[in-house]
Amino acid sequence: MAVEVVTFGCRLNAFEAEVIRREAEGAGLVDTIVINSCAVTNEAVAQARQSIRKLKRERPGARIVVTGCAAQTQSSMFADMAEVDRVVGNDDKMRSDAWREARDAFDLGTSEKIAVSDIMAVKEMAPHLIDGYAGGLPRVFVQVQNGCDHRCTFCIIPYGRGNSRSVPMGAVVDQVRALVERGHAEIVLTGVDLTSYGADLPGAPKLGLLTRQILRHVPELKRLRISSIDSIEADRDLLDAIASDARLMPHLHLSLQSGDDMILKRMKRRHSRQDAILFCDQVRRLRPDIVFGADIIAGFPTETEEMFSRSLDLVEECGLTFLHVFPYSPRPGTPAARMPQVAGGAIKARAKRLRAVGEAALRQRLQAEIGATREVLIESDGQGRTEHYLPVAIAGKRVGSVVPLTIAGSDGERLTT
Repeated sequence: MAVEVVTFGCRLNAFEAEVIRREAEGAGLVDTIVINSCAVTNEAVAQARQSIRKLKRERPGARIVVTGCAAQTQSSMFADMAEVDRVVGNDDKMRSDAWREARDAFDLGTSEKIAVSDIMAVKEMAPHLIDGYAGGLPRVFVQVQNGCDHRCTFCIIPYGRGNSRSVPMGAVVDQVRALVERGHAEIVLTGVDLTSYGADLPGAPKLGLLTRQILRHVPELKRLRISSIDSIEADRDLLDAIASDARLMPHLHLSLQSGDDMILKRMKRRHSRQDAILFCDQVRRLRPDIVFGADIIAGFPTETEEMFSRSLDLVEECGLTFLHVFPYSPRPGTPAARMPQVAGGAIKARAKRLRAVGEAALRQRLQAEIGATREVLIESDGQGRTEHYLPVAIAGKRVGSVVPLTIAGSDGERLTT
């Protein structure tokens, strides 16, 4: 084994894992496991620690390097683990010299474990052109933005990722073209705060212009998908692209977080409940078959039962199909961690109720698909996904192809043909 990357958390980490593998192997590291960590919740950090211990038991001779958001924000905690050989910062992990330094430290037996630079000092984003993804995945991610200039009171990620910075449009188009030429059928644009794209670039181009440039300059691209966005920042070009180009998939994941206006203010979000509802209505008029997903936090500090009920109601009022439910988790150093906390049992119960509402919404959407013919991207021998990101149970189709299939039924979790 040369370098194995174990990735936790967001889609951005999935792209960065490919860069990490290339740079670490290029630096000459061997028999090394890199944990690309997530810091969004306490559970995510705990999962990384558990994985480190398990991997060290299974492969005691391997070097273990920890990087990612949790490594950036809690470097000393990981360095104190006996199983960990080195902790590499979240910007450092994308640089070849950081991996050469790690190789040299291992060769020399250096005792210093922490190699984490100041993420807030990073002002630019170096483009990374990767030839393809390991395993020949039909759907792959392209990083177009990193960091966040906003300071939501619950979120530790700006301190793990730094301030917002963008990849120049030309470099993004080149990356998309290279991946399409390697046979990847669907590209997902990803970032920490995707709709802030371009503010730091000359001319301040927005996400909508980037999207239109990709669709224009890579005509052979079959499917383009956008990962999580902040609806309040969606620009006119993006809405026009959603309305006019069938290659831009009719599926948006929204960073909503709550359905209650007071909680949204305490979160320091920039949208209101009504803003979210109006945005979904507007986009649905432009693209009637659009499907929405959303992140929602259950049990944010000071949240009452009445406030929580507004998050439950938002699922129907926005017409949400996919819910990503986060039981609130206090992150050290964030303002929300100092607010009056909701009891842990209540948080778990609310998250369970919210997930149940989300599961019912998904079942309803799956049932509504029966009889429709959808273009299905074949992800594996057993599953594909429609344009709307709905899972389809299939068999006997070539992985990576996009085929029209008529939906015959649903098993409650996936469509069937």
